[in-house]
Amino acid sequence: MAQYFEVHPENPQVRLLKQAVGLLERGGIVAVPTDSSYALACHLDDKAAADRLRQIRGVDEKHHLTLLCRDLSELANYARVDNRQYRLLKSATPGPYTFILEATREVPRRVSHPQRKTIGLRVPDHKVLQELLALHGAPLLATTLIPPHETQPLTDPQQIRERFERLVAGVIDAGACPSEPTTVIDMTPMGTGGDAVLVRRGRGDPAALGL
Repeated sequence: MAQYFEVHPENPQVRLLKQAVGLLERGGIVAVPTDSSYALACHLDDKAAADRLRQIRGVDEKHHLTLLCRDLSELANYARVDNRQYRLLKSATPGPYTFILEATREVPRRVSHPQRKTIGLRVPDHKVLQELLALHGAPLLATTLIPPHETQPLTDPQQIRERFERLVAGVIDAGACPSEPTTVIDMTPMGTGGDAVLVRRGRGDPAALGL
């Protein structure tokens, strides 16, 4: 049965978030709120947890998982970013965007795309998730909480608890989240002089980035 943490959306109780961090560090999957929808998250370096993450979500190894980072300096440890890419990232973070970038050696090979060697990265604009990341002290591996064979992400923590309490270790309830997933932008063409490509239109406005 999943542990259920009811936290204040603006002033989350550190004691409860530390308990959630403990679940992550022991290999658990935790449903976390974001600035787009709820997501499933786990420890980056735990292979078994990453495998369970994909199993719960119903996706294979070719599906881009995402690293949730606290800020751009942390993101740069896990992705190769040139000056042009950095300027675009700076204009869009924190926010409801996921960026596909070339992964560095810091990213375990098993979690990057098997052919492209890329990874999805994002800096969420959500107080509770930012506090959780700070307490964890490293990025979390995540995927949007869209149930298998469905197309819409889950946004209600009570519903998540009912449907996933036997599949996840914990649910962080910070209230309902927006109903849209992130906007996904592939930035890898920029590394060879091309332009960023809009992969999925979501909550983040592509026009704000000139797309």
